[in-house]
Amino acid sequence: MIDSGLKIAVFIDFDNIEIGVKTTLNLQLDIAAVLEGIKERGEIVTKIAYGDWKRAGEYGRLLSQHAIRMVQRTVTPGGDKNGADINLALDALEMAFTHHHINAFVIVGGDSDFITLVEKLKQYDKKVFVVGGRQFTSLVMQRNCHEFIAYENLVGGRRSQPAERRQSAPTNGASKESSDVEQIIPLIKRALKVLSDREVSPQLGLLKSTLLQLDSTFSERNYGSSTFRDFIEKIAKTGAVTLRQSGRNMMVDLPENGAASEPATVPVPVREASSAPAPAPVPLPSAPPDPARMLQMTQQVRQVFDRATTPPRWPMYIRQLKQFLRANDKGLEEQTAGQGALLDLMRACQREGILSLERDRRGQMRVFPGPALQAPQAAESVGEPPPPDINDISEINDIPDINDIADLVNPETMSAPAEASIQEEAAATAAAEPLGRAKRVRKPGTGTRKRAVRKIAATTPKK
Repeated sequence: MIDSGLKIAVFIDFDNIEIGVKTTLNLQLDIAAVLEGIKERGEIVTKIAYGDWKRAGEYGRLLSQHAIRMVQRTVTPGGDKNGADINLALDALEMAFTHHHINAFVIVGGDSDFITLVEKLKQYDKKVFVVGGRQFTSLVMQRNCHEFIAYENLVGGRRSQPAERRQSAPTNGASKESSDVEQIIPLIKRALKVLSDREVSPQLGLLKSTLLQLDSTFSERNYGSSTFRDFIEKIAKTGAVTLRQSGRNMMVDLPENGAASEPATVPVPVREASSAPAPAPVPLPSAPPDPARMLQMTQQVRQVFDRATTPPRWPMYIRQLKQFLRANDKGLEEQTAGQGALLDLMRACQREGILSLERDRRGQMRVFPGPALQAPQAAESVGEPPPPDINDISEINDIPDINDIADLVNPETMSAPAEASIQEEAAATAAAEPLGRAKRVRKPGTGTRKRAVRKIAATTPKK
């Protein structure tokens, strides 16, 4: 899948990749197939190859046709085994420092000496791809890059085989392919659990990038599929995953009933009869939850929501649901510590009508209250008395009319005792002020008059 955000710089250790392909695969290096495979990952910004071009023959002309800049390896009398490796590493680090728009590097070659360069580029937040053959590329390089691109997959597996191997391939090809698919199922389930923990929709592109994060050597072509979509459809036929269409995207989910959808186990007698050494044991999927225990946990979830002092704010995401359970019932939160256990409990609560699960536009799971939670809340709201109506309030204190207050403030209609009271209060206020402001006596009817109006309004009999 093409990542439009990747700006890729390609560095080719020509002598290493050319000799490796020729000696292990009996093929000529197809540089066009290598570049086409890199273009599927992003936009190639620059291409540089390092080698002794005096002895490269026709490869120099082929590389020039693809606009690859060729750097001559300096040959010294004492030998120059690592000269090209040093120049390649220095140029790659210089480009990482000076060309900030380049965020991905491709190293074409299988030499383990480049592992230090790979780790340093990863420290500077650069994505690192390694292109090489499975037989001549160091396992350290294959396991520590972001994605290992096998040269055998790029050229379509065109490899010279002995005649007897070609004849035996059709007889055991189907069984080998089926066995390989079953071996990758645990990795796919692990990747889906990772996406579920991140609350990310399990789209095809995200699932493949997660698989590459967990195992950089993964490629759908290793399992007889030309595209990742064909590969995941082949996995769905085994019952290990379910596919659903969401708009223009295809989503991959783990089946709800884990026991019924597990792929068929490989017969034990066949493995014992095989003369080849037994493969490493593959971790078996976890057993389905006990129905009685799951029913007890669903009732416990119901009780948690019923006795919660602070009502939850709906809808909730999985992370918020975990925080709510942790705050109200520590024991229940410990029982659902794993993301798979929590999802199983949420689906069981949905079947019991306690919760309702839906996905938003981004594919993230949201939790809504189910009918079993909404019904008790509705019953409680019916028993509560209605709030008082403003029309039912009959006893309201009489509020003085604004016209009456205006009459009280008017000096012409003010009575003599009231005016004398205002004068006394103004004199007391003036005496309390500093000496510099003692001469500024407020006139009746300003700020002091307002306070006097309140007193008069309180003592004046109501009409």
